[in-house]
Amino acid sequence: MTKRDIIILPDQRLRVVSEPIAKVDDAVRALADDMLETMYEAPGIGLAAIQIGVPKRVLVLDCAKEDQPKAPMVVINPEIVFASDELSTYQEGCLSIPEYYEDVERPARIGVRFLDREGNEREIEADGLLATCLQHEIDHLNGVLFIDYLSKLKRDRVVKKFQKQARLAEKG
Repeated sequence: MTKRDIIILPDQRLRVVSEPIAKVDDAVRALADDMLETMYEAPGIGLAAIQIGVPKRVLVLDCAKEDQPKAPMVVINPEIVFASDELSTYQEGCLSIPEYYEDVERPARIGVRFLDREGNEREIEADGLLATCLQHEIDHLNGVLFIDYLSKLKRDRVVKKFQKQARLAEKG
């Protein structure tokens, strides 16, 4: 397993729509392992492959609380098959938009069909933090960031802040 670099806003790769995985093989499992190590090290609870510059439809997450054992999930080619009309609001953050948090409203319950790390088709129903995390990471696979759910004013403000940081880092 190898810790990878996480790409940060305003990197345009974050807007790329990721490609489906044709076959779950050792290379895909190695990618998932690297993603888990990167996510835990960050630390975070979810990571999409595009966040490490790999435009593939793979995400990892672990919504276990700190006092619980790790519960890593590898989700390949996820597809939301239903979403509740009922909404819930969580304060979201993103490893690609470090130290920025905002409330985001999303469906409270979803159903997701996906392949696991062995290539088996699975379907789960999720609510609470898991539903929010899955939706956040699936959005990444579609080139969508959580700041896209904010007002234009808030979104523009955070994008400008990260553009400025990127310019300063280039000069640094």
